[in-house]
Amino acid sequence: MTQALVDLIPDLPKVLLHDHLDGGLRPQTVLELADEVGHTLPALDADSLGTWFVESADSGSLVRYLETFDHTIAVMQTPEALARVAREAVLDLAADGVVYAEQRWAPEQHLAKGLSLEATVEAVQAGIDEGIREAAAAGRIIRVGQLVTAMRHTDRWQEVAQLAVAYRDRGVVGFDIAGPEDGFPPSRHAEIWRFLAEHDFPVTIHAGEAAGVDSISQAVHLGQADRLGHGVRIMEDITLGSGEEPGNGERRAELGRLAHWVRDHQIALEVCPVSNLQTSAAHGATGIADHPITVLKELDFAVTLNTDNRLMSRTSMSHEMTRLVSEAGWTIDDLADVTMTAAWSTFMHHDERRSLVDDVILPGYQKIEGALR
Repeated sequence: MTQALVDLIPDLPKVLLHDHLDGGLRPQTVLELADEVGHTLPALDADSLGTWFVESADSGSLVRYLETFDHTIAVMQTPEALARVAREAVLDLAADGVVYAEQRWAPEQHLAKGLSLEATVEAVQAGIDEGIREAAAAGRIIRVGQLVTAMRHTDRWQEVAQLAVAYRDRGVVGFDIAGPEDGFPPSRHAEIWRFLAEHDFPVTIHAGEAAGVDSISQAVHLGQADRLGHGVRIMEDITLGSGEEPGNGERRAELGRLAHWVRDHQIALEVCPVSNLQTSAAHGATGIADHPITVLKELDFAVTLNTDNRLMSRTSMSHEMTRLVSEAGWTIDDLADVTMTAAWSTFMHHDERRSLVDDVILPGYQKIEGALR
């Protein structure tokens, strides 16, 4: 049954909430764009370059992981490059069975050639729109929104938040902060969260990856985050017992107050297993089998499955699902659970979420379940 499920994973409908635009370029695209702008790369062919990105990211250090973005961002400084990268991202995701995705990226990192913040958002949206049209022509229906991100350490949070709100009806679906988590908490610019709340604007915050429970606490209480980017270090507020609760087969666990808050409010965790292992964010896990995503799902946290950076992790949604099935014993019910949770956690309106679930996710899973019988 396991191999049969693995074989069918590419056909499952997938919902992706945490995927960085500048972390998902095709290696060949990086080469071609670098040649156009005269940027020097650490490798001269697509295979070698792809391997370099993975090996550099696979260091166990978030700081080293983030350094790989120097090369992708360097080649994404023109409208044409931004549109190309966005278009290809949509096509690659659609080919992997993704039916809804939110692409996060930081416009402030793409101004080196004189673009305005507004021009970067419009270029990315043009690429997304083109990718959606091409995917539809090939029989793949996908919906994609932009998550506009402010970099924690550059202090342009207000400016970027205003940009996100200004483009809310033109492709932007939410706001995020990213970059160095430790030392740059949401309280650094506390006023921004009131601004976003007053504009009824969705928020996800990178938290619980490079920093621990204090970062998560600020994200959910001060930042009023609807979702947590990664969030796996919520495990630091959970004490696991041995065995199962007698009579009901549930895992023994004692939750701290913050863990209870996150679970009680079903604040979605945007978990990225392969990336978490690369950056040592996964609570001491040595592999997918002991990654906390399984425990968190068993404990009824609102767990979603994500890729983070497909280039640096050489991953896809199908790859993440395959490893969970093969190494952590996940079943089709587990995959359906995280997919449904992601669908209900998208930054769409409720009726749109309902349509995604009823018209796309459920029929897609029913078809695969029928094939497994």
